[in-house]
Amino acid sequence: MKRRLPIGAELQEQGGAHFRVWAPRTKRVAVEFYRDGKAARAVPLGPEPDGYFSGNVPDAKAGDLYKLKLDHGSFPDPASRFQPEGPHGPSQIVDPFTFKWTDRKWSGLPVKDIVLYELHLGTFTEEGTWAAAARQLPELKELGITALEIMPIAEFPGRFGWGYDGVSMFAPTRLYGSPDDARAFINTAHELGLMVILDVVYNHFGPDGNYHGEFSADYFTKNYKCEWGEALNFDGPNSTPVREFFVSNARYWIEEFHFDGFRFDATQSIYDASEKHILAEITTAARAAAPNRVLYMVGENEPQETKLVRDCDSRGCGLDALWNDDFHHSAHVAATGHREAYYYDYNGAPQEFVSAAKYGYLYQGQFYAWQKKRRGTPAFDLTAKNFVTFLENHDQVANSLKGERLHQRCGRPILRAMTALTLLMPSTPMLFMGEEFAASAPFLYFADHNPELNKLVRQGRGEFIAQFRSVAAPEARPLLDDPSNFETFRRCKLGFAERKKNHQIYEMYRDLLRIRREDRTISDPEFLDGAVLGENAFALRYFSAGEDDRLLIVNMGATLYLNVCPEPLLAPLQGKGWRALWSSEDPKYGGHGTPALETTVNWIIPGRATILMCPDENAQLAIAKLNQND
Repeated sequence: MKRRLPIGAELQEQGGAHFRVWAPRTKRVAVEFYRDGKAARAVPLGPEPDGYFSGNVPDAKAGDLYKLKLDHGSFPDPASRFQPEGPHGPSQIVDPFTFKWTDRKWSGLPVKDIVLYELHLGTFTEEGTWAAAARQLPELKELGITALEIMPIAEFPGRFGWGYDGVSMFAPTRLYGSPDDARAFINTAHELGLMVILDVVYNHFGPDGNYHGEFSADYFTKNYKCEWGEALNFDGPNSTPVREFFVSNARYWIEEFHFDGFRFDATQSIYDASEKHILAEITTAARAAAPNRVLYMVGENEPQETKLVRDCDSRGCGLDALWNDDFHHSAHVAATGHREAYYYDYNGAPQEFVSAAKYGYLYQGQFYAWQKKRRGTPAFDLTAKNFVTFLENHDQVANSLKGERLHQRCGRPILRAMTALTLLMPSTPMLFMGEEFAASAPFLYFADHNPELNKLVRQGRGEFIAQFRSVAAPEARPLLDDPSNFETFRRCKLGFAERKKNHQIYEMYRDLLRIRREDRTISDPEFLDGAVLGENAFALRYFSAGEDDRLLIVNMGATLYLNVCPEPLLAPLQGKGWRALWSSEDPKYGGHGTPALETTVNWIIPGRATILMCPDENAQLAIAKLNQND
């Protein structure tokens, strides 16, 4: 029989379907077909070496529902391609070739052109479906987004959830539509020139609907501890089929859905002491599955292990980039003034932003007081494109009392200034859905399980969020939303009418992304350096191969008068001066205007503002008019 992947149900050209499963816990396996909600017949599979069972069922067809019958019960296929009744119901045979792709010429985008947009399908639109999300793609394209990062879609229990409790790893959840709806979304994105990467959870299975242990206890290991469930067995006895399962899963999403890469969740909890780390094996296999496409692989890694973005040949994992939480935490402190919990080790000071722009991670092995240990590994040899920077993501918005977004926690001037810095840094920027129009909808933690598990989730969420002293305060704790309440989920849905209502900030995002797209000195400088100008101000100098440098001035505090200025990064190119190319204080964004910065008394830098400057041979020093209104 001809198979594309080693596990699951696959339709055959000559008719019927071939089934293959790893089930060393049982002596017999049969495919149990369902009709009208009941088991109708069972077809035995033949045993193979190493605990596999396989066989062809000549009359099986797309749409048929089935479970795999073991000695001790019947369960959904671990490699099910769709679970129309949820993770506890029967699996469904899917024909991946009925969908007609029109993206054959699509080859992806270079990393320097990537602008990420993280979205949760259930709350991105009112309908919460692939089809509804696809209708918004032209608007995202026009805004300047080039790559979508879809939060996890593997089947999970209940009516709603973030997706990080997935249990059927090959089955796109029924909540957002059919598998072909997912394919149509990606096909539409590719037609518009947008990449689509998938957030995958390869560190644990969810607690509800996880039947993998019924097939083999060796999916899991007690050698490591994972905070969200049993650790997966990637390096212990009988781990080869487990590795095969996840490598096949990655290939599946690339081959059959045309995803353009992955965001790997919590990679610090993907434990593997093998010669070749499972992530290296996954990235190698994924890229081989799409030899004519550029794939983008990004990882979340709390301890900031830079080996993840090093070559597989150097015992790295071959990822393209890592989320830079250090930058986010500094920006949060600078914008809001709050330094609770994991924000404690950041001051939001100018030097932190200069260092983030030049070196990526701020912690590369120093002592980290919050964790009482060293954090991070060296990153001096990495480039800006090895880091993803952001002001919001799903975790950071939700890790607050009310799921508030940054614009709800700080003033508009500092928000505009920090947004400009984030989008104009040469690292890869990421927006969280709704950020671009100052969405009023919160993003809260929500998950729908059985009553007993819901109670445990509420308790666990309360304990986690209590690390923030303000949230743990007696008057605040009762205000935490119940994750299992449908209203908690519903309130997180975006309202796109706010694009027009908040048109000033929306236009600012569009303009900044246009500058990033069109100005290669900004998005891909020859060299970058920075300098602290004052207690709250700093400059970044973007050097170009020609004489077309850029100067980014950021001031997070009050107006700064630099009456002496012994800083060479502020010096213009010979025979030229500096002209403001863009300002966060432009009145069209709600600002109050930007007078010339370089004056006859040197530099006057407006407060809570970011100004992008370019060389101009006609630029003249402004005559400073100093009075009580300055």
